[in-house]
Amino acid sequence: MEDASAPLDRQATTGPTTRLECKICWTVYDPTLGDDLWQIPPGTPFADLPAHWTCPNCSAEKKNFLVLDD
Repeated sequence: MEDASAPLDRQATTGPTTRLECKICWTVYDPTLGDDLWQIPPGTPFADLPAHWTCPNCSAEKKNFLVLDD
């Protein structure tokens, strides 16, 4: 059985350049690019996104993003 808190635990250990992917629509948040739709400047780590930020493609909450193992 998979631990439901696992994605959040991995999010907590992300670094300033860690990329994350929406588990609903597969949109990738890349800190080096930021987010034009939300006017998030390049260089903004996922952990520093506003609490109300959602996926720019499908509006999924931050908790629905998974760390990409690049």
